[in-house]
Amino acid sequence: MRPLFFNPAKGLSVAAVCLAGLPAMADDFVVPSAVASAVVFPVGATLTREAEFDLPAGRHQIILTDMPVIDPASLRVSAPGVTLGAVRYRDDFVPPRSDEDRAALASARATVDAAELRVEEARDAVAAIRVEAEAARAGIGFLEQIGQSEGLASAGPEALRDLARMIAEEGLEARRAALAAETRMRGAERGVKDALEDLNDARKALAALDTEAEDRAYLTIEVTAQAAVKGALTLEYATYDAGWIPTYDMHLTTGDDAALRIERGAYVAQDTGEDWGDIALTLSTIRPTERTEPGRVWPWLRRITDPAPMRPTVKLSSERAVGAVRMEDAPAPMAEPAIVVEEAVALSNGLSVTYSYPEPVSVANRADAVKIALGSLDITPEIFARAVPLSDDTAFLMAGFTNDTGEMILNADQVQFYLDGTFIGQRPISLIAEGDETELSFGPIEGLRLERIVKDRQEGDRGVINRSNQQVEEVVLRLRNLTNRDWLVRLSDRVPYSEQEDLEITWSADPMPFAQDVDGARGVLEWRMTLGGGDSADVTLNTQIKWPEDKVLR
Repeated sequence: MRPLFFNPAKGLSVAAVCLAGLPAMADDFVVPSAVASAVVFPVGATLTREAEFDLPAGRHQIILTDMPVIDPASLRVSAPGVTLGAVRYRDDFVPPRSDEDRAALASARATVDAAELRVEEARDAVAAIRVEAEAARAGIGFLEQIGQSEGLASAGPEALRDLARMIAEEGLEARRAALAAETRMRGAERGVKDALEDLNDARKALAALDTEAEDRAYLTIEVTAQAAVKGALTLEYATYDAGWIPTYDMHLTTGDDAALRIERGAYVAQDTGEDWGDIALTLSTIRPTERTEPGRVWPWLRRITDPAPMRPTVKLSSERAVGAVRMEDAPAPMAEPAIVVEEAVALSNGLSVTYSYPEPVSVANRADAVKIALGSLDITPEIFARAVPLSDDTAFLMAGFTNDTGEMILNADQVQFYLDGTFIGQRPISLIAEGDETELSFGPIEGLRLERIVKDRQEGDRGVINRSNQQVEEVVLRLRNLTNRDWLVRLSDRVPYSEQEDLEITWSADPMPFAQDVDGARGVLEWRMTLGGGDSADVTLNTQIKWPEDKVLR
């Protein structure tokens, strides 16, 4: 599938169920069919196809010659009013299709044929005029050769005057004819150019309509009707050649009544081999192409063994030493591992979302990435400034909120962000499950400046006599509000942490942080403060690290 927002897996091969000759039935009925509805997943889809029939009583065979190539193992057939018999699917040695071109497609092909004919006629006209010009130039050359003939030396004055007059008059007419032909040829060449442009446009129009694949399957269904019956044959089958991706527009409005509006949409594309015309479309977040069962916990056998004895170093000659490894540097043998199967774990909250689009939708094969609007969500956010002087020199405008919309906000690769109606950028977002707390950034606040100043750093082996090494550091986190409004600021920084008893780390801050180990990240600190317009604030962070003098700090 050409649209670039997903890459469907090609996991199942399509094979003919039966390639043998078809048995003779009482009557054969060739009926047209088309996709009526689709449930599209992020990768793959389940399609429902319908074919209307009008049958007399008896045993018959319904034939569909317009089926795309599918996985026959997924095919399910139902038909009210008749008893179904054998179903045969064939994707090789397929008889010719019985359906005729659509009117629009036939018209487009006729337009291409007519445009090709006009190009040929225009080129023929140019060739004919070129012949006229060449003939006129040949006449001019002949007259010039007459004027240079050696026999003219014996001619009398009167004869020479008559000959000169004839050459001048005939030469003038020939030059006028050549000039007229060249002028008409330029116009004819413009006609060729226009005809080629019309042909190119006609071919593009045909390509826009003729998007379906040439390959088709052949499906026959044996049915028995107790009485004359009219109805619709329903076929359901799966395909990997379709999918959808979500898209969001995030609109943040600041001010006294801050609001976040999330406009939802989806891009749908398919490469099933045929166009979908005015179908009932449903989008689902279920992923049937991924794992549908949990992993297993395998037994874990552990063993202990005697340590491997130390082996002497083997000295090598200079030639043999190139690329060699000393045996004493080789790792000791490990205990025999148990058989462990490591598998990626898919994270999910156990919920799925289904969107049923209220209007019929058309999606061309290979050509379309149709965007569908899915409505909007309204959220009341908390507006604040996120300040990280460790990596940034400005704070960033944030909108924090709890997803209480009743549905998931899906992970998306292309999300548009708007601040007070102005586009500020595009970036991906991760899934926000129902009930999750999260925050979204809406760009830098240039007037909220940040500095991280390392005011003092001393190490114990530089002038301090102690049995242990130590490192003392004082850092000042400085905020300056150059705007004319107050900001709620959340300031983040860090202190080191240790998991070794001999590595002692102590720290202090003025003021002390609002939270420590933020979001489970050890050593990450957060301060919360309100910074008025034109004001500034400092946070002082002191850290002391001690370790044994025979160790190295990493």
